[in-house]
Amino acid sequence: MSKRSKACDIPMKVKHKVWERDNHHCIICGSPYAMPSAHYLARSHSGLGIEENIVTLCQKCHHNYDNGKDKQVKEAIKGKIEAHLKRFYPNWSIDLITYKKRL
Repeated sequence: MSKRSKACDIPMKVKHKVWERDNHHCIICGSPYAMPSAHYLARSHSGLGIEENIVTLCQKCHHNYDNGKDKQVKEAIKGKIEAHLKRFYPNWSIDLITYKKRL
């Protein structure tokens, strides 16, 4: 596993913290049938597997965020996730959650 892949993977410790932080529910629709496995900044865009980048989403909301065809719905979910993360992490920024290759 590459350093980047390892950094972007979500450790179980992070999943537990996010699950507790998000009160065991999807942060978008409130469904209790959710998992703490959604990256705000996708792994494919070097999003780190840290609690500042991970949220709890149900399968439907996660699909709509990652693969949804409706751009407005995707953007609305993105805005809600960002606002949610900023409530818990006042210094939150894209820079904080992005993997940077060290030279």
